[in-house]
Amino acid sequence: MFFPVIMAGGSGTRLWPLSRQLNPKQFLALVDRKLTMLQLTLGRLDGLGVAAPLLICNEEHRFLAAEQLRQLGIDDAAILLEPEGRNTAPAIALAALHAVRDGDDPMLLVLAADHLIGDVGSFHGSILNALPLAEAGKLVTFGIVPGLAETGYGYIRRGAELAAGAFAVDRFVEKPDEATAQAYLDSGEYYWNSGMFLFRASRFLGELAAHRPDILAACETAIEGCSRDLHFIRVDAEAFASCPEDSIDYAVMEKTADAAVVGLDAGWSDIGSWSALWEVSDKDAAGNSHVGDVIDCGSRHTLVRAEHRLVATVGVEDLIVVETKDAVLVAHKDSVQDVKKIVEQIKHSGRHEHMNHREVYRPWGVYDSIDHGHRYQVKRITVQPGAKLSLQMHHHRAEHWVVVSGTAKVTNGDNTYLVTENQSTYIPIGQVHSLENPGQIPLELIEVQSGSYLGEDDIVRFEDRYGRL
Repeated sequence: MFFPVIMAGGSGTRLWPLSRQLNPKQFLALVDRKLTMLQLTLGRLDGLGVAAPLLICNEEHRFLAAEQLRQLGIDDAAILLEPEGRNTAPAIALAALHAVRDGDDPMLLVLAADHLIGDVGSFHGSILNALPLAEAGKLVTFGIVPGLAETGYGYIRRGAELAAGAFAVDRFVEKPDEATAQAYLDSGEYYWNSGMFLFRASRFLGELAAHRPDILAACETAIEGCSRDLHFIRVDAEAFASCPEDSIDYAVMEKTADAAVVGLDAGWSDIGSWSALWEVSDKDAAGNSHVGDVIDCGSRHTLVRAEHRLVATVGVEDLIVVETKDAVLVAHKDSVQDVKKIVEQIKHSGRHEHMNHREVYRPWGVYDSIDHGHRYQVKRITVQPGAKLSLQMHHHRAEHWVVVSGTAKVTNGDNTYLVTENQSTYIPIGQVHSLENPGQIPLELIEVQSGSYLGEDDIVRFEDRYGRL
């Protein structure tokens, strides 16, 4: 049985404005309008005979991850929270140490949460092909059979054949220039480096002890101090902060004598840019990929994604057009790698559009900041059935709530009462209050905030069922 480890960190800045720091690409429905990249990754494990998965994600994404697991009906998964990013070697070390805590020594199947795999059958076949090697003590990585001379990926050169479709790793190489990439493709000896692995937990920990004992020691201390909170596993933040940062390739795979590579030819893409998404998307006869409310006249080889309103294009070619509630991107397909430079400019100018969308997800539901100005802000709030906001107060703002649909159970100081459709209530500055949906349908309300400071950090929580005190 495999123990799946799903790496769900990362920010996906090249897919801005859809991917944001607090809602990155692994949690977005990019290639499927109903399922996110994380959910697709979990879904393709069906039929492999896997244990309950372990997700590794950032603290700030924990409720997104938990909600997407809930939507799939997965209630036995654990979510290991990284206090801060330390690259893949420490993250996988935490997963391996967690896996062996009860004396087990499972086979770790390490996958990225944001990859696309078109042929699930071939994916399963490659994993089963790698299993005998991993059982024999090899650290197996999956090499993508290249279809073109790609300069955006690292490569793996295969060595001696170990079994059908499986080879010793001769060497890992960095992202090449175009001529070198073409030479790699022509030789037939190179794979793209996918960042997916299969090995026994103890073998990885043994190799890490041999080559990066400093990483292992810090992760051992961090996991010893871990605590369980709902689905979440929190490690010792101070111990993990002292851990050196390194990738699994540099820390282990390039140093071990037991690295093996199994070829994977299954329609793989890491969806690393808007042009990559265009490549794998369904297109019309003119090569256009349209999502949402799009009207086009005479355009070619263009991706248009309209999230909230009509987008019209006329006679354009090789463009990426992405519309969200608070930002629009227009880029040439050949320049999409520079989208990250736009994100950096947004950060440095003190703006917030790199951080989150207008719609912000919380463990109890979602809110949409629909208007704001001097001393006021208006939000549309949706609270899921049975969910409850924390018992809290604000030093600088008052709040008016108008229920649009559903029923609200309101705690307002010493009073608790119901507010139904077309009714309203008022929360003064400094009043301890809470909001709950006791009904069977989503609660929707309009919140009007007024005061001298309206930031999200003006919240003092006294009770919270989601552990956010």
